[in-house]
Amino acid sequence: MANVLIIDDEEVLCEIMCEHLKGEGHDVTYALTLEDGLDKGMSGAFDIVFLDVGLPDGNGLEALPGIRELPSSPEVIIFTGAADPDGAELAIKSGAWDYVAKPLSMKQLTLPLVRALQYREEKSRRKPKVALRSEGIVGNSPRMEFCLDLVAQAANSDANVLINGETGTGKELFAIAIHKNSHRADKNFVVVDCAALPETLVESMLFGHEKGAFTGADRVHSGLIKHADGGTLFLDEVGELPLQLQKPFLRVLQEHRFRPVGGNREVESDFRLVAATNRNLDAMVGAGQFREDLLYRLKSFTIDLPPLRERMDDIRDLTIHHTARLCERYGTETKGFSPEFFQALLAYGWPGNVRELINVLERTLAAARYDPTIFPKHLPEPIRIAFARSSFQTKNQREETVMKDMPISGPLPPFREYRQKVVDDAENRYLKELMKVTKRNIKDACRISGLSRPRLYALLKKHNMSRRK
Repeated sequence: MANVLIIDDEEVLCEIMCEHLKGEGHDVTYALTLEDGLDKGMSGAFDIVFLDVGLPDGNGLEALPGIRELPSSPEVIIFTGAADPDGAELAIKSGAWDYVAKPLSMKQLTLPLVRALQYREEKSRRKPKVALRSEGIVGNSPRMEFCLDLVAQAANSDANVLINGETGTGKELFAIAIHKNSHRADKNFVVVDCAALPETLVESMLFGHEKGAFTGADRVHSGLIKHADGGTLFLDEVGELPLQLQKPFLRVLQEHRFRPVGGNREVESDFRLVAATNRNLDAMVGAGQFREDLLYRLKSFTIDLPPLRERMDDIRDLTIHHTARLCERYGTETKGFSPEFFQALLAYGWPGNVRELINVLERTLAAARYDPTIFPKHLPEPIRIAFARSSFQTKNQREETVMKDMPISGPLPPFREYRQKVVDDAENRYLKELMKVTKRNIKDACRISGLSRPRLYALLKKHNMSRRK
């Protein structure tokens, strides 16, 4: 049977669920707050987590990726009193097994529980994963791990793939990764930039042409679709594909046959299609700007890439990776980073995503060419301003929190005694969060906190916290 954790602030519901699930033979634990639930999740090997959205100390949906990253990698079933379609979509995109609306019956919970346990059992019997060729994709945040799992799944089939994502999120890198991990890896990966196709030559570029088909056609041209025969055809910015070309291209997808311009016979091409877009194709279908039947063909398999602002845990790894790459390209020595440099990067919103980060790092290296360490001073002005603004906001919030959490009641204590109590309380909260984020990995905790190992051990001992993983 399974080890189940329930995180919900309704104690009566938790007790009813516990009684029912224990009657089914499961071991059940419950927590009434998100913090308590995460602490229990770290200390126990749970198979399933039932997670409420509206908790007293946080939003369950925001904590979902972190729960999925617990040591036992539990399956998460979300339930909430608010029937929110957007919340359901976010839950599924964040890796939830299912999303159930309250009020609920025990019967409603039984089926997703049984199915999730069946999935875990079958997954445990699978062959070990083959190492994925990530092709320059950097990041191990929960959202990126989820996307890479989808890449592995897509690579094992020939289904059409649609990659959605904002400009600069790395859609082409993911398309290349799908190709390189597929059985077509030794064949061509052909890129078609739909936004740059010239209207007068678009059919010729895609389908090819015969000699003499039009003025200037002085020889036979095979076209990009034929060039992708046996490999992968990547349609970048497919939302820009001309409407008049979408119908003939739909037939190519269906039949894998087409007629070159000026030709009198059809040509075959065994290609696998991967498309990408930063536009809302469903909205374009509604506006008559994109064919609905073509969209259905494109999204046999869909991967939604998160913007950088939704995977800020990857900022450090991305920065180190691309800085080392750029230093090698320009023949400069590897740079060190001040702690404040990463803080400045985390304070910025990155509307241009990873592409903008790489451009910023390139400019930063130019500014710090002869300096061994990179500081916020080397960053472009807009990022430094965002960092400065966030510093003031953080300071004000911290002061408000201290005043709220540490009210003075009774006789006024000596200032030194009051200050020490505030410091101890802040240390305790920080260490709890640090241990939770690093999963009690001391090396990672030292790296993130900037503390030496002896100092960290001393603080953990002072606050009666275990340093064991």
